[in-house]
Amino acid sequence: MRFLVRDRLLGIGDDYWIEDDRGNKVFLVDGKAMRLRDTFELKDTQGRVLIDIHQKMLSLRDTMVIERDGEPLAKIRRKRLSLLRNHYRVSLADGRTELDVSGKILDREFAVEYDGELLAVVSRRWLHVRETYGVDVVRDDADPALLIAVAVCVIHLAEKEHAED
Repeated sequence: MRFLVRDRLLGIGDDYWIEDDRGNKVFLVDGKAMRLRDTFELKDTQGRVLIDIHQKMLSLRDTMVIERDGEPLAKIRRKRLSLLRNHYRVSLADGRTELDVSGKILDREFAVEYDGELLAVVSRRWLHVRETYGVDVVRDDADPALLIAVAVCVIHLAEKEHAED
């Protein structure tokens, strides 16, 4: 499953559609403006909120939180003690599962893995459209909405950190 994200629209207060590889609208990313923290909602084509994404307040390190139906689903933060600056950890709410995100985040060239197994690849390489990147979900049993939310969060955190440097 491949999804296309219009990169130049990514930002708080911006709304944009994520399309499948046939150009069909699949998810709406609704950036919530005028909030104390960075907030996004991932909605289906009928406007139902599938995933809520927000910045965790009062955290030593920038952390994004993903929720589904008001329940915590995952927390994302840059991996500590990593020699790679572009290395993020996604801790799922079950407390046992962690996803690893690494690569060139700001260049939109990175992978999402679980226990060494590839779940998704984020890349601009396949696309000819400027300012667009693809999220290629590799496993059929993976949750596309969660993996897209992870990509949105990691890119947002990396851009925020880069702006502060």
